[in-house]
Amino acid sequence: MTVDDANSGGSGGGAEYPTPHHVVDHTAEPTDDPLAIRLEQLILGAERRYTPFQAARTAGVSMDLASRFWRAMGFADIGQAKALTEADVLALRRLAGLVEAGLLSEPMAVQVARSTGQTTARLAEWQIDSFLEGLTEPPEPGMTRTEVTYPLVELLLPELQEFLVYVWRRQLAAATGRVVQAADDEEMVDRRLAVGFADLVGFTRLTRRLEEEELGELVEAFETTSADLVAAHGGRLIKTLGDEVLFAADDAGTAAEIALRLIETLSHDETMPALRVGIAFGTVTTRMGDVFGTTVNLASRLTSIAPKDAVLVDGALAEELARTGEAPVSEAQVAEEMARAEKDGEAPAALSKYRFALQPMWQRPVRGLGVIEPWLLTRREPKIPR
Repeated sequence: MTVDDANSGGSGGGAEYPTPHHVVDHTAEPTDDPLAIRLEQLILGAERRYTPFQAARTAGVSMDLASRFWRAMGFADIGQAKALTEADVLALRRLAGLVEAGLLSEPMAVQVARSTGQTTARLAEWQIDSFLEGLTEPPEPGMTRTEVTYPLVELLLPELQEFLVYVWRRQLAAATGRVVQAADDEEMVDRRLAVGFADLVGFTRLTRRLEEEELGELVEAFETTSADLVAAHGGRLIKTLGDEVLFAADDAGTAAEIALRLIETLSHDETMPALRVGIAFGTVTTRMGDVFGTTVNLASRLTSIAPKDAVLVDGALAEELARTGEAPVSEAQVAEEMARAEKDGEAPAALSKYRFALQPMWQRPVRGLGVIEPWLLTRREPKIPR
């Protein structure tokens, strides 16, 4: 039984209270291992006091709503076990209080619980699997991993907690800033974004050839490099999928720069397979930190047909780059501008304004999206008039 399981709530009844008719009690009791309980109490900062039914009643919340909150947070049902603490009761009160005050609707409160639970569950698993595991090798024969883990967690817990709150506040400030800059209420939900996928070529073949540890190192290096580049150049990493990352940016130029940086950086790493990137620009529905819609699907399709170490974009992104002056509409336009500059004695530096070049590719049908015209995106080397 994990620490999260021990802190989980569910729809079982209490020891002295009948189980409600809508509750299915199908889970095992939480662990009674003394060392596991000591670690749990250290992390939670409280002892087990309540069954799920008792916790819900103490918090003044219906068992049905409490079960929905707990399940949304990702906590397993624990039947009639007395495994919940004062912190569980307080969390229920807070969520229910937001609903009672009219600050959140009940469905929204459940979404808050779900998004928080999903994010922190992944973080906790990563910390245990990667971080603590590497630091808790017994220094002396005869010592158990748990005996080493307890004092380590005791030292790290307050520092990691403060750091988590700091990063969350920073991210919340950035997200709030994007919302208040939205043109209208609809744009807060359905926004125009540039969405890109970056995909490692031939990853399936690699999984057959590489050892598990080597494969894990490659994926971690890819995800780390991608995350750093996306963040450094003003984009947002939406999620990683092993051999693929999904990112978004508020404008076409930022997304184009990120895509080319990814290609340029990873192509110089001999340990990495080739990369391909697809970007689309348009209306995107955002929900719980993820993005959905036709624009996202189009970006995914563009990635699947992109050549190795190349970036394909859709017509909307190409048009946006031209509109903002970051790519020429055509090479003919560039030739005209160069001739005009040469005739007028204009400084050559004036012609270096274009960052990107766009080359139309063959139109092709894409399943579910009709016929599309991809554009090959590259960096544009400025041509200086003679």
